[in-house]
Amino acid sequence: MTPSALDRGLEAALRHDRRLAIASLSAVVVLAWVYLWRSAAGMDHASMAMATMPRAADAGALALTVLMWAVMMAGMMLPSAAPMILLYGALVRKSGASGTVLPRVWSFAGAYLLVWAGFSMAAAMLQTLLERAALLTPAMAAASAGISALALIAAGAYQLTPLKQVCLNRCRSPLEFLVTRWRAGAGGAFRMGLEHGAFCVGCCWALMLLLFVAGVMNLLWVALIAAFVFVEKLLPAASVTSRVAAAALILSGLFLLTGI
Repeated sequence: MTPSALDRGLEAALRHDRRLAIASLSAVVVLAWVYLWRSAAGMDHASMAMATMPRAADAGALALTVLMWAVMMAGMMLPSAAPMILLYGALVRKSGASGTVLPRVWSFAGAYLLVWAGFSMAAAMLQTLLERAALLTPAMAAASAGISALALIAAGAYQLTPLKQVCLNRCRSPLEFLVTRWRAGAGGAFRMGLEHGAFCVGCCWALMLLLFVAGVMNLLWVALIAAFVFVEKLLPAASVTSRVAAAALILSGLFLLTGI
């Protein structure tokens, strides 16, 4: 086979793997949003607390709440993580690991989501504590304007911290991340996914806690935060976007405090 034919074959294989990876990631995101939409549509403010909020002694309800958070994180975060995951798949293919591209892509993505599942457990426990203290409304939003204000101010302040910027830079530089942290094999893919997930949680955890401001199952709020994460991680001028968001969040929190 001539070099040009080999190049064409590699390019065709890359396109095929890329299409399958995009289709699988898209399917997960769509299913996550369908789950969230059906869950939100099946609730009303009178029954939401009884139906979905965990109780201290109800392990089953707590498990369902962890699941809700984990599905929500998958639907919110996979779109902005997709460029990293797809680039990883392309590098695996170009490294000559034929037949292993999709399993390694799924290993990478699965590890990434596993880190967010850990965050989901923490968020569900926080939701439990707030519910036990009667600090959540039936819509799973903070019942206290003071808590909402503090959440907004804290999220805005975190946008300006060095840790936020370090994590955001890792998320915005997929090629640099993959080159400097490359590990071979399925185990390497899993570990790289864990590391990328950790940077992503470090970048976005404070934004996710804003779900308690407007309501955990407020899908408009969920979509707005997901869209901001996408813009912040993938579009140019990330530092400007972060500072503008920080100012808006802090000012919103201060405005809410003055109205208490």
